[in-house]
Amino acid sequence: MQINSAGIKELEMIEQRNKEIVQSYFDRWRNNTGNFFDLLAPEATWTITGTGATAGTYRRQAFLDQVVQPANARFLSPLVPTVDGIWADDDMVIVLWDGATTAKDGQPYRNTYTWYFRMKDGKAIEAIAFLDMHMFNDLWTRISPTP
Repeated sequence: MQINSAGIKELEMIEQRNKEIVQSYFDRWRNNTGNFFDLLAPEATWTITGTGATAGTYRRQAFLDQVVQPANARFLSPLVPTVDGIWADDDMVIVLWDGATTAKDGQPYRNTYTWYFRMKDGKAIEAIAFLDMHMFNDLWTRISPTP
């Protein structure tokens, strides 16, 4: 089998560009200078693995309305992401990161996430999230999203 070096080089460039795009959204989130979820294409789907009230697959806007906004409403301050690693394979970008903040009841919230993004034209068209659902479910049931 002959390997086309031009094709490999192009794939490596696409993978690098996708990694840089995702990293830039995490950087803006961490610096509170942008909305991370703007990375999602309008038609994107987001799957939360595991069990609990929020596990399942959502369309972009439903995910924002039913999970992201109610989760953020349970925090005293925004969740701060720290990226531990970012990898790309073809059109998939994988990010291992830690999130930390304080819940409205004064308790710390810390979780480790692995997010998989299928990229197309600089946007995520599919996301799959792995996290400690026990920790997230505890926050979800312990704290009301209302002020």
